[in-house]
Amino acid sequence: MHTSPAPERTPPRNDAAPGPVTPTHCPYCALQCGMGLTRGPAGVEVVERPAFPVNGGALCGKGRTATAVLSARVRLTGPLVRSPGTGELEPAGWEEALDRVADGLARTRAAYGADACGVFGGGGLTNEKAYALGKFARVVLGTSQIDYNGRFCMSSAAAAGARAFGLDRGLPFPLADVARTDCVILVGSNLAETMPPALRHLTRLKDNGGTLIMVDPRRTRTAEQADLHLAPRPGTDLALALGLLHLVVAEGHTDEAYVRERTTGWEEARAAAMAHWPEYVERITGVPVPRLREAARRFGAAEHAMVLTARGPEQQAKGTDTVAAWINLCLATGRPGRPLSGYGCLTGQGNGQGGREHGQKADQLPGYRKLTDPAARAHVAGVWGVDPEALPGPGRSAYELLDALGGEVRSLLLMGSNPVVSAPHATHVEERIRSLDFLAVADVVLSETALLADVVLPVTQWAEETGTVTNLEGRVLLRRRAVDPPQGVRSDLQVLHGLAARLGHGKGFPAEPEEVFEELRRASSGGLADYAGISYERLAEGDGEGLFWPCPAVAEGAPAHPGTERLFLDRFATDDGRARFVPVTHRAAAEETDAGYPVVLTTGRVLAQYQSGAQTRRVDELNAAAPGPFVELHPRLAARLRVADGDAVAVVSRRGRVVVPARVTPAIRPDTVFMPFHWPGAGRANTLTHPALDPVSRMPEFKVCAVRVERA
Repeated sequence: MHTSPAPERTPPRNDAAPGPVTPTHCPYCALQCGMGLTRGPAGVEVVERPAFPVNGGALCGKGRTATAVLSARVRLTGPLVRSPGTGELEPAGWEEALDRVADGLARTRAAYGADACGVFGGGGLTNEKAYALGKFARVVLGTSQIDYNGRFCMSSAAAAGARAFGLDRGLPFPLADVARTDCVILVGSNLAETMPPALRHLTRLKDNGGTLIMVDPRRTRTAEQADLHLAPRPGTDLALALGLLHLVVAEGHTDEAYVRERTTGWEEARAAAMAHWPEYVERITGVPVPRLREAARRFGAAEHAMVLTARGPEQQAKGTDTVAAWINLCLATGRPGRPLSGYGCLTGQGNGQGGREHGQKADQLPGYRKLTDPAARAHVAGVWGVDPEALPGPGRSAYELLDALGGEVRSLLLMGSNPVVSAPHATHVEERIRSLDFLAVADVVLSETALLADVVLPVTQWAEETGTVTNLEGRVLLRRRAVDPPQGVRSDLQVLHGLAARLGHGKGFPAEPEEVFEELRRASSGGLADYAGISYERLAEGDGEGLFWPCPAVAEGAPAHPGTERLFLDRFATDDGRARFVPVTHRAAAEETDAGYPVVLTTGRVLAQYQSGAQTRRVDELNAAAPGPFVELHPRLAARLRVADGDAVAVVSRRGRVVVPARVTPAIRPDTVFMPFHWPGAGRANTLTHPALDPVSRMPEFKVCAVRVERA
């Protein structure tokens, strides 16, 4: 592992004079870019950390302005409770607020049973918070009904990776390897806007003579950097991947020795792919055969090559099979488990990787252990000091949990998520949330979901607390406290500590993050995501580059495990050490276009906003750059509708109608429109999206639904 001279580490300063730098990480996406915080004349200021290898000091606008959300002007600074008299949220003390939450959950459990209490987490929670939240749900509430918004992010890639390799880690190699390979196929990711500091790795790839092949229905800023841009119709990525595998086989680019020695299931997967001949794939995807052949040739002939997927292929009702098809392409050409090659997922949310490893997911226990595995239950129950039989089984996935609100699930504790904006079929989800008997929300800001709560608990954020996160590489990082939170704010761990005590569990829920992490280490020990050899002390060493999991504990006196930068070099994490081909075939989207809804809507992000926008919409500089929603449409579609750039248009699906300005651009397919999903109200993109779920990952189909566009 690369090491650099250790920087000076000093305690945080909270006075107004210029002070030393506290090394930490950006609160937004899964790059977890390294940055520093210091006190300057204007207050808390962001400074670069050039030694951190993921971003090399570079930050996007969101990272540079992240301290703006620390301001009391834009964030919550005291608890709020809904007045029974006025029906409005009114200020309250912490003891009253926590009493109200504990009472609401206890009354629900007594009246309807433990599974009537739901818990909904977030991919931005630290590892310590995600771990404690999962433990709280299963030990204190005894409920199986816990999931998190990461189900909406990378769950299809996680399911496909686990099925093929026996293990899911976003990138099984450091991000810096991307610049050193020979060919990258980037599927459904607009890195230039979603993860701008990562774009440098693609730029270096090209500077080194490598090839970038981009798959996206839009000609994004990232696609403009590509040597070859394939623009398939949304929802047809599965057919595209199968078509490329067909051509790789037909043109002799398979690695027969690798397939024979390191994989199983090739014959069935090859037969499925060979049914997707180039002309058939062209009819489905709209990608011309010559471009398909060129992509297959460039990828197949490269000495080293990678496929990287993101939300485009994953947020579909067939997302797991779609990712499986791209993995099959990698396996057939001998890429995974070889240096500078393989398959990787560009995880989206800040702790989307760690958040799904340690227990806030409906079917998992800490360390990526399965709730259905008796040995896993026994191990974790032993750490928690409970009977394994007392642990509930798997619960509902995220959308299914939201859909059950007000019915089988009567009360909800929600931390770090804003499903009123971020969930598919959002009008329905909002109705279900409003129908709850009781809702408690812990958040940094008064989000659209928090506005509906009976109790709102103001919690600390990234710069005001210490904790660990795990970035898209599987790199475990220490985010350090740099400033004091406002006086009326507590941490999520303090919230869970207070609630657990009120519900009869005075021990087992410490409020100190390092104490929680020490327990997490024991709970994860021996699991796929083994953190047992990681400590706060080790994470703080050197330049704070972190440690890659798995990082198991070692015998006393032995050298510490260095962490695992690159997975699968010797064997895969399956029982026999071989990767699994999975035979898949193309199938239609859950909702195809027709005469009434003739256009495909796809959704995504823009450079200046993040996720539901609950925090970034409170930053003036970001709002100036991206002030509100819009819909991209091709000039041919605009001409047919007699719509000019900037005109108000209605976008209508079978689930709702939104009105937004038109943005006319040739950078999108004529049969497709695009909307960003960061805004609530009349421009809420998720009013339109389809809640059809992938049968394996339970990922909703955000990326494909049928709409019509009308002059407003």
